[in-house]
Amino acid sequence: MLPFAYRVFQAIVHEHTFYRAAQTLNVTPSAISHSVNQLEKELGFPLFIRNRTGVELTPDGQSVLPLLQAVINAEDRLQQAASNINGLNAGNVRLGAFSSVCLTWLPPIIRQFKRDFPQIGVDLEQASFSEITAAVKVGRLDIGLSALPVAEKLTVIPLIKDEIYCITPQEFKPANGKTITTVDLRGQSFILQRGDYDKDTKAALDHYEIRSNALRFSIDDQSILAMVEAGMGMGILPELALERLSGQVNVYPFDEQFFRTICLVVNGEQAKAPSTAQMIAAIENYVDTKYPDRVLTRTANAKA
Repeated sequence: MLPFAYRVFQAIVHEHTFYRAAQTLNVTPSAISHSVNQLEKELGFPLFIRNRTGVELTPDGQSVLPLLQAVINAEDRLQQAASNINGLNAGNVRLGAFSSVCLTWLPPIIRQFKRDFPQIGVDLEQASFSEITAAVKVGRLDIGLSALPVAEKLTVIPLIKDEIYCITPQEFKPANGKTITTVDLRGQSFILQRGDYDKDTKAALDHYEIRSNALRFSIDDQSILAMVEAGMGMGILPELALERLSGQVNVYPFDEQFFRTICLVVNGEQAKAPSTAQMIAAIENYVDTKYPDRVLTRTANAKA
């Protein structure tokens, strides 16, 4: 029922090249180009800018992205509703999450979900907090696992508070032997992920008056541990990120506790899809079981 050109548009936005979009849809690249040309002709303006690395949306393409995505999502919800009426319990759920959740929570969650709902497909995308919320906002993702605060106008469901720790070289010992205090941080440099600096990590650094010129940046959590192990500085990582990481380092709490709040972000329209609701329930059930003493009040806050 849905024009094929809309699916082509969605695939290009996700894959960033005509060639990969063609592979995703199992058609030829020329079919992708023809479909885009037809859609651009019907709308009356270009949707994509071609460059050597791929394609990106034009400003006009950005404007119509939420509208086209809403049509695609509505079609998907219709198909899911029809499947459920016919007893098939089918559909698809598109899930976005940041790295530590992808490594720790999602393997068991998705494994159990596939056992419970074998006919529902699961697409997973790993991205930063801001990328996840932006994709959920336009409807390209159904559900996102992110961290507060969330600036976008989405339904936000708090899950747990995740304590932030200081990671030090193995030979380092805090002055009081137990916690990291201001005296331990004087003259130290810190290795962070750039995307973490504007959130809860910055609150800890600001509290201890750590200047920006003392910061270095790394690409992921495991790289941070490797650099700390090599004596290049200290790291700041939340508890969840440390569950699957390894290295010859020490992990100490700060003398004042700092947390990040992990949450679900959901597009209000997509939350109506049965597969989305089932995945939300699966994530909540996993968190309730794994962290019975840390679960936050489960009231969804919808930003208007």
